[in-house]
Amino acid sequence: MGDEKLFVGIDVGKYHVEIALSDEGDVSRFKNDDEGIEGILGLLKGRNVGLVALEATGGYERQILASLLGAGIPAVAVNPRQARDFAKGLGKLEKTDAVDSRMLRRFAEVVRPPAPPKVSAELEQVQDWLTRRRQLIEMLVAEKNRTQHAKQGVLKSIREHIDWLRKRIRDSEKDLRDILSHAPEWNAEVELLDDIKGVGRVTALTMLAAVPELGTLNRKKIAKLVGVAPLARDSGTLRGKRTCWGGRADARACLYMAALVAARFNDTIRSFYRRLVFAGKPKKLALVACMRKLLTIFNARIRDHRATATTARPVGAI
Repeated sequence: MGDEKLFVGIDVGKYHVEIALSDEGDVSRFKNDDEGIEGILGLLKGRNVGLVALEATGGYERQILASLLGAGIPAVAVNPRQARDFAKGLGKLEKTDAVDSRMLRRFAEVVRPPAPPKVSAELEQVQDWLTRRRQLIEMLVAEKNRTQHAKQGVLKSIREHIDWLRKRIRDSEKDLRDILSHAPEWNAEVELLDDIKGVGRVTALTMLAAVPELGTLNRKKIAKLVGVAPLARDSGTLRGKRTCWGGRADARACLYMAALVAARFNDTIRSFYRRLVFAGKPKKLALVACMRKLLTIFNARIRDHRATATTARPVGAI
């Protein structure tokens, strides 16, 4: 019994978290702040924790997840839809914080999804700045669209805001350069991906930040993780079309733009794309295949680099 692993479920809210250590026992509540996280770590300290499952809730789980991984406790953020479908499969149709935490505990014990690699402080900063940059670009696109119908007075205000947004985007890129200049080993991996035709600095940064598992999984698992693996839809004698869905939307969007460029200017991807089109494959399908091939190249390069690298060496900043 002493070697029996403990599986834990944590339902994360904006202000509080509920922690279940068993299916029937009491659920503990902690505040979702530094003091509360210390309490969570204290509760789990010295225990043989097999896995902690948290429900991803718009970023409120990030600090807890990082603290658990930093303390050497295996933990994973679970897709809310996947967790809810699991609960429905067990007949748990009610939804409360206590029920959710117990279902997450059960999910961790039964499904046992792999825990992500520990994220460095530099990577956390890059993720935050890339998220902010994406938000600024979305606002910039929205403001540009508004200029098409705005009258003169409002148009002046919109253009001033556009200028401000462009400056903020440049500032965010400068902050990213500063972060990478102090992380030469991680910057070397950015250089490695940026060296591929059709892949720019932002693409390389986004892929490394959004998919820290690069280089640790095989090509099939990494494709499924990102959401570019063709999934079967067969039943009985029916053989449905293979489709791609799920995965990480930010990484997939980034791969899509990279594949568009690479299909024109990267010799390997261009010949691969043309071969598929000449074989009668729809262009959209061929482009998704190019995304998957690019991801495979990224994965192999990072894997080989980490296997051969012995010392970190500084490279040029972005």
